Amino acid sequence: MMLPDPDHQPEFYAGVAAKRGMAWLVDTLLAALLTALIVPFTAFTGLFFLPLLYAVVSFFYRWLSIARGSATPGMRLTGIEFRRADGTTFDGMTALLHTAGYVISFSMVLPQILSVALMLFSARGQGLTDHVLGSVALNRPSRF
Repeated sequence: MMLPDPDHQPEFYAGVAAKRGMAWLVDTLLAALLTALIVPFTAFTGLFFLPLLYAVVSFFYRWLSIARGSATPGMRLTGIEFRRADGTTFDGMTALLHTAGYVISFSMVLPQILSVALMLFSARGQGLTDHVLGSVALNRPSRF
């Protein structure tokens, strides 16, 4: 199985950049909610290192959800999923590498700007990490 060609099957890529943005908002809110739920279990000491706690929760949230279904809950809500260069869904290692790439690019301004620009203007809407891994986010095919 190969990735759909954006010239011959544009429906797989239609609106994916906007859907990724919406999914990112949903996932950010869900990770923040999970972090808020964890804080009381730290006897509220988690408030002293809240940004670090959020970063760790967000990392595991993204990694584990992508490893389980090749999409985060926000991505499932918007109807998109990740695929590897060979067209298969992500496995645990690919999900880990993608999440690590996301965290690295998100932690620096220029790679993040480049990643967003690539999502908006490349034929397959791939971000920087997607280009490195050869992965792509696309509209989920109908499942019967």
